[in-house]
Amino acid sequence: MKEIHEFVKQFNVEIPLEEKQIVRKRNRYYLLSDKLNHNAPKGFFYAGDYLGAVKGTGFFPGFALLRMIAKTEATKVILGKKAAWLFICGRDIFKRGLLKQSDLKKDDYVLIMNKNEECLGFGRVMINVREEIDMDKIAVKNILDVGDFLRREKKLSTNKSKK
Repeated sequence: MKEIHEFVKQFNVEIPLEEKQIVRKRNRYYLLSDKLNHNAPKGFFYAGDYLGAVKGTGFFPGFALLRMIAKTEATKVILGKKAAWLFICGRDIFKRGLLKQSDLKKDDYVLIMNKNEECLGFGRVMINVREEIDMDKIAVKNILDVGDFLRREKKLSTNKSKK
């Protein structure tokens, strides 16, 4: 649980999580309802909402956790349509793509949102946004986006067809 709380704090918020509903399987965390927690077999592979995993010395979130964080007053940026599409395709965000942001400082972590306030992923701020005048500077480095799964699947199918 400590890893989850430390990750969430990077967005300047806290989220209420019932410890009894969080199950750790090896290095992965899942949020299970009381009923599911009671009925899930001990050796389950996947159950409930995937919150993320410990990788090396850090925690890497799942989208269920990012959506929970997005419901709070977390540090966020809202992107225009084109910037949102490019972000989903794995690209970093230029300053000109930011429609709305709080006072972002270099090295802050931010949730990336579209105009509909849907969480597209998260990234790390690369510049002090209000001070930077160059609109072509990378403002946010993409760490995780919703298109990641599809890109990984494409790589797997490409590798299988080469064999």
